[in-house]
Amino acid sequence: MKNVMLNLPTFGFIVGTRAALGCGIGLLVSSKLNDTRRRSIGAALVAIGALTTIPALRAVIRSTRGSGRHRSTSMVDRDERLIGATRYPRKGDDDYM
Repeated sequence: MKNVMLNLPTFGFIVGTRAALGCGIGLLVSSKLNDTRRRSIGAALVAIGALTTIPALRAVIRSTRGSGRHRSTSMVDRDERLIGATRYPRKGDDDYM
């Protein structure tokens, strides 16, 4: 089972983009408003939802990587003796971040 840890703004962003996409699709298939207004609003909401899918997906992928499953991609090995130790910056550290 995978755990996904999202902070509140990221979770709100994902929920908002999915809601915009759903409302846009709902407006496109409904017949409550006149055709031109309904289509323009629906198309705009679908476009917003579709364009924000990539950043939302990246945020979810980043949150699953942060859970510790993909430690092998790290440039530094994990040493249990050093947990909690303070590391001071060295010359050249900015090149790797």
